[in-house]
Amino acid sequence: MSRRPQGKYFFMVVLGMAMMLLNGCASTSPQQPMDVPPMANSIASHDDIVLPADLEWDSSKSIAIKTESFSGGIYHYSGRVELNSLKEFIKTSMTNNKWKLVGEAAYETTMLAFIKPNKTCMVTLSESIGGVLGKSNVKLYVTVDLAAAKGLNPFGEPVN
Repeated sequence: MSRRPQGKYFFMVVLGMAMMLLNGCASTSPQQPMDVPPMANSIASHDDIVLPADLEWDSSKSIAIKTESFSGGIYHYSGRVELNSLKEFIKTSMTNNKWKLVGEAAYETTMLAFIKPNKTCMVTLSESIGGVLGKSNVKLYVTVDLAAAKGLNPFGEPVN
């Protein structure tokens, strides 16, 4: 006699619900959101880009550059933060720091594009293997045109 597949799915649903219930009970403070920590840190030398403190910088996957006319880099962070809450945290903190959201796309990876007068920041969000039980990954692609901020072109000449 073969087992009915519905029993297997029922068990998985009950197990999933139990895990969500246990996760809800683990909160230490009822006033703070469970998904995104209240503390935040700015990235590298970019004080106007803030991420939750639970994300850790991965220097082996990051690179930064600074010249007389340009600064920026690719910064990689990861941590146990729920992806949708992380996306909303980033959108809110960027808006609060005067960044303008100019594009958003999502499939398996979510991409957010922000601009300022002489800056761009593209953010990609994804989950590592394990889905919601794994880590969330954040990559920030940041460019700052230092010459434009001073009214100069990339060669240091005044712009009319």
